[in-house]
Amino acid sequence: LQFLRDDLVAEVSALLSRFRLDGGTLMLEITESTLMREPERAIKMMRSLKALGVRLAIDDFGTGYSSLGMLKRFPLDYLKIDRAFITDLTTNASDAAIAVSIIALARSLNLRVIAEGVETEGQMLYLRGRGCDEMQGCHFSPPLAPESFADMLAGGRDDAPAGAEGSARTHPAARR
Repeated sequence: LQFLRDDLVAEVSALLSRFRLDGGTLMLEITESTLMREPERAIKMMRSLKALGVRLAIDDFGTGYSSLGMLKRFPLDYLKIDRAFITDLTTNASDAAIAVSIIALARSLNLRVIAEGVETEGQMLYLRGRGCDEMQGCHFSPPLAPESFADMLAGGRDDAPAGAEGSARTHPAARR
């Protein structure tokens, strides 16, 4: 719903300024279904956010109704593979084929790929072997309360879990 607000770009700009952050330190994830509600408006909004340096990702990719023609028009940085295709990745040929296809599609569009819902080492190894850039999920950390996550970041621990769903970043060990 926030993405559909007319004041989103101004609000993001004000927050970046207030906290003295470079736009590139922020990634906004927008669900595929939200983008497809009003695609032309979404493209305008995304271009304005990109002008601030903000990185953009399509969340839950593969579960909505976006066309490939629309996908190439969105000014994106990342595609996030929905957890529905990750859960049975190592035991279901269809899920594996979809995940590998999304990775290949992202590569051909010069986008990075994040897999969400990675819960096992087998999933992590499979995705890493197929060129997935980043991963999130309980394999790296259980979900954390905001206070626990803030404490972890403030502590500056390199080994700290940060790949949990809902976390603010992807676990460095899960990056290629």
